[in-house]
Amino acid sequence: MQNGTLLAAIDLGSNSFRLEIGRYHSGHIERIEYLKETVRQGSGLDDDKVLSQAAMQRGWECLARFAERLHGFRKQQVRAVATQTLREARNREEFLRHAQAILGFAIEVVSGHEEARLIYQGVSRLLPHSDEKRLVVDIGGRSTEMILGQGYTAQAMESYRLGSVAWSGRYFERGLVTAAAFKTAEVAAKAVLDEALDTFPPTEWNIAYGSSGTVSAVAEMLGANGWATGLVTRSGLDWLTDRMIRAGHVDALKLDGLKDDRRPVIAGGVAVLRAIFDLFDIQQMLPAQGALRHGALYDLIDRDTDGGDVRERTVNWLTQRFSIDTAQADRVGEVAMALFAQVAAQDDQNQRYSQKLAWAARLHEIGTHISHDRAHHHGAYVLDHVDAPGFSIPELHRMSLLVLGQRGKLRKLEEALQDELFAKQLLCLRLAVMLCHARQMPEHSAVRLSYKAGAFRLTTQPGWARRYPQSAWLLSEEVLAWQKTAWKFTADIR
Repeated sequence: MQNGTLLAAIDLGSNSFRLEIGRYHSGHIERIEYLKETVRQGSGLDDDKVLSQAAMQRGWECLARFAERLHGFRKQQVRAVATQTLREARNREEFLRHAQAILGFAIEVVSGHEEARLIYQGVSRLLPHSDEKRLVVDIGGRSTEMILGQGYTAQAMESYRLGSVAWSGRYFERGLVTAAAFKTAEVAAKAVLDEALDTFPPTEWNIAYGSSGTVSAVAEMLGANGWATGLVTRSGLDWLTDRMIRAGHVDALKLDGLKDDRRPVIAGGVAVLRAIFDLFDIQQMLPAQGALRHGALYDLIDRDTDGGDVRERTVNWLTQRFSIDTAQADRVGEVAMALFAQVAAQDDQNQRYSQKLAWAARLHEIGTHISHDRAHHHGAYVLDHVDAPGFSIPELHRMSLLVLGQRGKLRKLEEALQDELFAKQLLCLRLAVMLCHARQMPEHSAVRLSYKAGAFRLTTQPGWARRYPQSAWLLSEEVLAWQKTAWKFTADIR
């Protein structure tokens, strides 16, 4: 990456949407601009996990303003990440379709583990380098991430379903604050986080950091009211809780450092933070400068560096973990990408889809680790549920659909096949699996694939069918399979 390159990260959180723009220089990022809007999408999620029209509209309007600021940025300069609210929302695709059209960039809905990884990456990059063992806590609107790490390496990561928006709405209804409500909220938080003691025992770390939202807000309030600057202590939390209970309602709370956009969710956030202090016997916590959005920025740098993309490392790890035949995976990948290059335009978007096709090809036999019978079904299930650092939930799901569709009837992928790029990826993968059926590198240079207006055409050089009769028969069967889809596929097998 060239010095001076502008990079942008968008964090679509449950409480706020944030845009961070920075300039790259020699491995570091200098902040250029930071925008934050309180959108409160999390409060628009009903009991059936449906996002309200009003909450979606607030998000779209915010992203329209961000889009104006990002005019002129290229796709590889921007990463937009959505978290717990859109992980939960049953109608997230409705929101995302319009949101991506407005923003002009893809929005990745990341898993809790991926969110935690990015948070730690952002926190560690903005801390002085040291060998200290850190516990990093990020209390968001609807989820709380905890990470154990040292240096730039996250050693354990978890995401828990509790946060400032969720706990404020559930235990401090209509903004009412009482001692009983605090006690109930803390007990409930401890019940959710109790298992975290096994993953993040206090003996394994010696300093605690709080990233983003709640911890930063609490530190700012304490500092503005005479407590130590840049520090959250147990006694400070007790004092703050007492002030909130005395006020009786968040709107009646008169406190220096309390911002209006934080007021509606402060009680829930403090209750969760108190539970963490008690459960882990924390005496003090330092607010960290880094956050999810910074991790996303540094991830853009890694993706631009040879061997730096964490997704590539994840695929290598999965091939080892599931004992995949790497020689066969490489053969299928090479053939699939060669075919895809013949039907896909040579632009940035198709290059990204080519890479994702290559990853799917390398993992197409991941299900055989479970059973050779229905291995493609097992493989699809694994990819839909595995913790895969670097990948978003939609990326993994698309790869799972490719693995599922590598063989068998196409009816099961009817909805996904409405996407032209997916149809191209799937056909190329199916053809590659078919041509590599003997687990040897096929003579694929003698096979040409073309595409025009919804129709695929495959041709072979004269004599190819005589040399490879089994492959020729499989190709004729593939033509029949595609007749039951909206796509036309013909083959001139000579």
